[in-house]
Amino acid sequence: MVSESVTEKEAKAADKQAHDYELVLIINPEAEAKVTAAIDNVTQFVTGKGGVVAEMQQWGKRRLAYPIKHFAEGFYVQARFKMDPKFAREFKANLLITEEVLRHLLIKVE
Repeated sequence: MVSESVTEKEAKAADKQAHDYELVLIINPEAEAKVTAAIDNVTQFVTGKGGVVAEMQQWGKRRLAYPIKHFAEGFYVQARFKMDPKFAREFKANLLITEEVLRHLLIKVE
């Protein structure tokens, strides 16, 4: 019974450290088949670092306000998740080197 209370305390402590985040991705419209792969990469990163993905929405292909890397359209994806803030910088670096991602915006939700 002692081990159960220790794990509960650890879970509560980890939950207090975790922050809510919202992520919006604009994915290359020519890589529409790779959208699920990009979503899986986000999910795997968050869960691999002890986070929890709450919601994942695909907004579909939309026209961009201005061209990004010579593309006039992009495939939009929104994700809401909980993650320890010490992994946010690493997560952003991963998104920057992902070829399919044209733009991303990671926001800490208060």
